[in-house]
Amino acid sequence: MDVTGTLQVVAHNEYHVGVPKIAFDVYRFVDGLVVEHWDNLQVKPAGVNPSGRTMTDGPAEPRKLTLAETNANKAIAKAFVNDILRDGKLDRLAQYFQCGEFIQHNPGAADGVSGLVAAVEARNAANLTVTYNRVRLTLGEGDFVLVASEGTLAGNLTGFYDMFRLENGKLAEHWDVVEAIPARAQWANNNAKF
Repeated sequence: MDVTGTLQVVAHNEYHVGVPKIAFDVYRFVDGLVVEHWDNLQVKPAGVNPSGRTMTDGPAEPRKLTLAETNANKAIAKAFVNDILRDGKLDRLAQYFQCGEFIQHNPGAADGVSGLVAAVEARNAANLTVTYNRVRLTLGEGDFVLVASEGTLAGNLTGFYDMFRLENGKLAEHWDVVEAIPARAQWANNNAKF
C-alpha cells in the first residue's frame, strides 16, 4: 500500500509457533528494505464462528480500484470505526451496510448486521466492555481497508485491528484480530504498539 512515499504492506497470517495464532502484520518498506513492523496477534479459536467461517478464510486479493475509490473506501471504514465502534452511534449502522448483508469472520459473530449487533449485545451482557479510543492507522488498497485502533477490552489496554472489504461504498466483509497491549515494563523495546 503506497502511503506518504513509502510502501506499507499488510499480511493476514496464521502462525503455528507454540499456540496457533492469527495475526495482522504491517511492514513499512523504504528502498526495498523493511524499516518498521507492527502486528496484532490473537489465539486461534478451536472452531468456526456461528456462520461457519474462520478468522482467515475468504478473499485474499484486493480488487484493483482507482486511488480515489481506495481513498473513499478508507474514509468509509475509518468513519464506521469512529461512528459505531468508538462513539456507539448505532442509529448510523444502516448507512454502512447494503441490505443488512455482511460477511463476518470474527470468531464470536454471525453474518449480517443482526449478527454484529447480537455479538455486541452478548459481549455487553458478559460485562466485556470494549472501548475504541482512537484510530491509529488506516491502510487500504482497492476494496480492502485495515483500521488499527487503540482502546480497552474489559479495562485492559488493547489493540484492535479491523480489516474490511467494501462493495459499492458499503462494508461487505470483516476480519479482526484483538490483542492486549502489555504494560510498559514488559516491552522488549522502546517503541509503542502504534
